[in-house]
Amino acid sequence: MAKGVTGRVVGVDVGGTFTDLVEIDAATGDVRLAKVPSTAANQAFGVLHALEAAGIDPGDVDLIVHGTTTTTNAVLERKLSRTGLITTEGFRDVLELGRRTRPQPYGMKGEFRPIIPRNLRLEVPERMDAAGEVVVELDEDAVRAAGAALKDDGCEAVVVHFLHSYANPAHERRAGAILEDLFPGHVTMGHALLSETREFERGVTAAVNASVQPILARYIERLRGELAAKGYQGDLLVMNGNGGTVSAARVSAEAAKTVMSGPASGVMAAAATGKAAGFENLITYDMGGTSTDVALIRDARPLVSNEIEIEYAMPIHVPMVDVRTVGAGGGSIARVNAAGLLEVGPQSAGSDPGPICYGRGGRAPTISDANLLLGRLDPGRLSVRGGVTVD
Repeated sequence: MAKGVTGRVVGVDVGGTFTDLVEIDAATGDVRLAKVPSTAANQAFGVLHALEAAGIDPGDVDLIVHGTTTTTNAVLERKLSRTGLITTEGFRDVLELGRRTRPQPYGMKGEFRPIIPRNLRLEVPERMDAAGEVVVELDEDAVRAAGAALKDDGCEAVVVHFLHSYANPAHERRAGAILEDLFPGHVTMGHALLSETREFERGVTAAVNASVQPILARYIERLRGELAAKGYQGDLLVMNGNGGTVSAARVSAEAAKTVMSGPASGVMAAAATGKAAGFENLITYDMGGTSTDVALIRDARPLVSNEIEIEYAMPIHVPMVDVRTVGAGGGSIARVNAAGLLEVGPQSAGSDPGPICYGRGGRAPTISDANLLLGRLDPGRLSVRGGVTVD
């Protein structure tokens, strides 16, 4: 238990397959655990089911800390809010040009789709030089027209990404203020998240933030409402990818920082547990239902990086625990490809229907099925902790 934390504290992590919960009573030291299948359609239900499974009345809880895969999964599966981008005239294709690398340097396959399509990337007259001096004044009427066009095209959020805004953000700030009337609460300015050179990385980070902002805001608002209806009166803290937390009331403003929220939580817990046991240099291994995550801990501190790339040409340059992920977990589907080679993942059976051994109608073989057949899984433990009968 961290210093200064009192009362009953619940930590709950919603993964792609299972939702895991632990409650610690700071006064008595009592610990309660629960593991339930995640509900993909509404992850808030998974949190409520976990509380119920642990026999916890939300009204008796003092604090809830939440790790979520909402933003990570939205990006990886490209289930994003419709988002537009307004940029300096002549630079609409920065997100597409990237660093001119290839997904597979020695292969014939591989594709790249910018997170914001070209028809939703609009230009306006304005220009700063690298020293922050104004070269072309901002055309405010053009900003209004571009914002209206994106709104008419069904965009929920917008990115303002001007060249050299790190040196002088005045144009971005003015454009953001104009667009706030059209996209209240869903305007992302590139310099606000990443005030440094490299327009590609700054643009992608801002685009990710804007694209997941409405999704995260709706989910957190729904979860807060469900918890309040059950009597919970405390704050809801959401894990960031850097291992820290932020209040649910402010989390969607910098939604990109919650990417890798769930994996970062596990690494922070491993660092604390290892230090308590006398081990300060660790390699963590976290195999879930959808992916497997590894990280390095030195001197009881997880490594942190500002240059995480969650998939090809999608660098998110905000501080995050340096977790490396592969799309192969317990629910990852195994198949034989056209060349006769065995492939595993990244497609997952999830929790519904799940692996064949769950008995819920799944027909695709997974890693969990193989581990059960090889005697590596304890069916009794999963039925007790996960509410799943394995056969």
